[in-house]
Amino acid sequence: MSMPRYRSLAMVHPDFDADAGPAGLRLAPGGGLASVTDAASVRQSLLLLLSTRPGERVNRPDYGCRLFQLVFEPAGDTTAGLAVHYVARAIERWEDRISIVSLDAGRTPEEPALLEIRLHYRIRATSQEEQLTVVVPLGNGGPS
Repeated sequence: MSMPRYRSLAMVHPDFDADAGPAGLRLAPGGGLASVTDAASVRQSLLLLLSTRPGERVNRPDYGCRLFQLVFEPAGDTTAGLAVHYVARAIERWEDRISIVSLDAGRTPEEPALLEIRLHYRIRATSQEEQLTVVVPLGNGGPS
């Protein structure tokens, strides 16, 4: 069995993993903090990057993604384009373990006030491809 390339503490993100259980760190069966490795670790890092506002981290004030700026924007093509731009810039700057295969965004058919961002990426060290979908609430369902 090979050693994992990446390891991080296991957590459920309060905004993007709501269906995975209560938000926060996970406990291991022995009572310590659980960890995730490899693709799950990269996924968690992406979720943290996309949900962090630039300026929130004390020692890395530029770390994060500007998705929060779209919260009160109308759900249309312009807003979707900005979301793609913000996500791509954040990943290119802060997450060098992956390369973006495809990235797009658009309104969800069920709820037009939600913007769905779909990221298909490749982990560079293993060439493993993964997908991540993030839903961001917007100001209204009208066109921009």
